[in-house]
Amino acid sequence: MICYGQAVLDLADELVDVYADVFSGPPWNEGEETIRQFATRLPADARRRGFRTAFAQSATGIDGFATGWITPAAFPKIRGYAQVTAQLGAARVKELLTGALEIDELAVRPYARGHGTGRALLTEITADAPDRRAWLLTSRLARDTVATYRRLGWHEVPARPGTETGVVVFLSPEHPGR
Repeated sequence: MICYGQAVLDLADELVDVYADVFSGPPWNEGEETIRQFATRLPADARRRGFRTAFAQSATGIDGFATGWITPAAFPKIRGYAQVTAQLGAARVKELLTGALEIDELAVRPYARGHGTGRALLTEITADAPDRRAWLLTSRLARDTVATYRRLGWHEVPARPGTETGVVVFLSPEHPGR
């Protein structure tokens, strides 16, 4: 299922629970403060241009979700964005990422992994990406996550020589810049 904009706030408590379940363990090991930040960030993110949430649900509740929005032309400097700009350079950021659908979070509970849940969430959330342009970033240290994106057909954007940071930028399988 997918919902747009502020409608996600009806699911906020459940999404925070999924986020905590997924990101409190290895390799992320996020603590209570980071989980609180996600909960605080969600209402602000829901106001972003093109915000949407795809979620998978079963009898036990929400098994996973993905959130995303359209990356603004004024590329942000908060969170991991500075690392992305350092790695790719401003021209490649503008060409490949701005105006594209940015997948901010993808979280699948451990019990729901290996059943196509992540693939389904990515497919659903990117279905109406502008000109088939979608992207995401993840930690270079999350080797299983990096391998999963590659297996799902996402394409790593190589860093400029000597600029590799702690993040990996991926373009969606249908992104024309891949």
